[in-house]
Amino acid sequence: MSKHRLSATVEGELLRAGRRAVAEGRADSLSGWVNDALRRQADHDQRLKALSQFIREYEAEHGVITEQEMRDARRYFSTRTTAVRPRPTAQRRAVPRKRGAA
Repeated sequence: MSKHRLSATVEGELLRAGRRAVAEGRADSLSGWVNDALRRQADHDQRLKALSQFIREYEAEHGVITEQEMRDARRYFSTRTTAVRPRPTAQRRAVPRKRGAA
């Protein structure tokens, strides 16, 4: 894969975040961190394009998806989701539960 030099203007906070990632060992270099971000964005854009195509084809065959159908789907799936919470950290400790408490 060929690589190309790029000159870009970025927000200061994003630059600091990239440098922190390198300093903390989460990225090998600032260029690597930027490449990963661009790759994620390109993948995201491709997924949105595929989803839009799927919806167009679905609606062409079955009709336009209504607001009520979207509300019903949201309600249906919201009752079947599981909340995922991060593990407690030193700054935020979990409150111990008493045995047998719900």
